[in-house]
Amino acid sequence: MTVPPIIAIHSRENPFVKDLRRLAQDTTAYRKQGRVWLEGDHLCRAAVERGMRAAVAVFSESFWPLVQQEFGSSAIKIVVLADSLFADVSGLESPARMGFVMDLPAPPAVQPGAATLVLDRVQDAGNVGSILRSASAFGFSQVLAIKGSAALWSPKVVRAGMGAHFALHLVEGLEAQDLEMLQVPLLVTHVHGGAQLHQAVLPWPCAWVMGHEGQGVSSELEGMASQRIRIAQPGGEESLNVAAAAAICLHASAAAR
Repeated sequence: MTVPPIIAIHSRENPFVKDLRRLAQDTTAYRKQGRVWLEGDHLCRAAVERGMRAAVAVFSESFWPLVQQEFGSSAIKIVVLADSLFADVSGLESPARMGFVMDLPAPPAVQPGAATLVLDRVQDAGNVGSILRSASAFGFSQVLAIKGSAALWSPKVVRAGMGAHFALHLVEGLEAQDLEMLQVPLLVTHVHGGAQLHQAVLPWPCAWVMGHEGQGVSSELEGMASQRIRIAQPGGEESLNVAAAAAICLHASAAAR
């Protein structure tokens, strides 16, 4: 595949640069633009390994000569930014030197029979990204986000996901009643009630619900669940971080298959 034409940009007022800055720094700009920003060579390689091609590959001026052979055919268009301009666009304290602009997938429909992870207003971007990684690692193919959850394609969630986005069927902006279309048992985590995880008979496929960091799973979703599950904590802590709880529960389901 041949290297596409290369566009060099040095002006902060360039329209593409303005849009890119919003994508990199604004949590929900991807919804308006229909595009997602992946910053850093790790995320870009993860996309390439999944067979994806970027709409635009963006490189800092000093970095482009070093990776031209590796990434030269990875996008429809290549843009090279002055180093200072790339740093200005970046949403990171230590800016990476490359990134991809990817077209956002069309809004997908819920897959009724898929092994699913439900985010019930989980708000911390780091938690959400970590949970996506666990879902992908343990064989859960679908993640459904209830309204009030962190934006799934925001820059911070994408970075924390470390490439897991490309392996998952992601649907966001849902209401609790939208989960009624699921044709798999709904399992909710609970601090004080329900069966102990290590003793429970876990169905497969299923849908695990992970709740808000402070409030837990909503009463509405808890009422829809077929099982309430709690994680044994012999050390006596009141609760676990939601990302840690998700990893434990998803691993338990994977091990029980």
